[in-house]
Amino acid sequence: MTAMDNLDQQLIALLRGNARLSVATLAHRLKVSRGTVTNRIAKLENEGIIVGYTVRLRPDVRQNDIRAWMSIAVAGNETRSVIASLLGEPGVASLHGTNGRWDLLAELRAGSLTELSDILERIRLIRSIQTSETSIHLTTYRG
Repeated sequence: MTAMDNLDQQLIALLRGNARLSVATLAHRLKVSRGTVTNRIAKLENEGIIVGYTVRLRPDVRQNDIRAWMSIAVAGNETRSVIASLLGEPGVASLHGTNGRWDLLAELRAGSLTELSDILERIRLIRSIQTSETSIHLTTYRG
């Protein structure tokens, strides 16, 4: 993998702001040719730096989508086993390794509080989870 230069970083910043910008618009804003933009995007994709494009919705659009964050402490040396179990849980939208008091941070998504309760119950049954703490996501100020 080659190191990203300033142009790559500027290109990524523009795409993060709006991944639907045309190559022509990106080239104009970066003051480079369309070919340069096309080649840079291809290089970043081929090297696995850009791994996909997504759609972001306003938080109020999916009113029935409940999000929660679960901090998890793993007993002993069982982190890989717990990760494998959590990756198989459909209510886990994303999973992150952390440092400090908690070993893992799981983003949970559910359609209702009852569904969230079911997800929490299944996760709490995973062997080697020592303790956990869950907070329901209320508001996003920057995302």
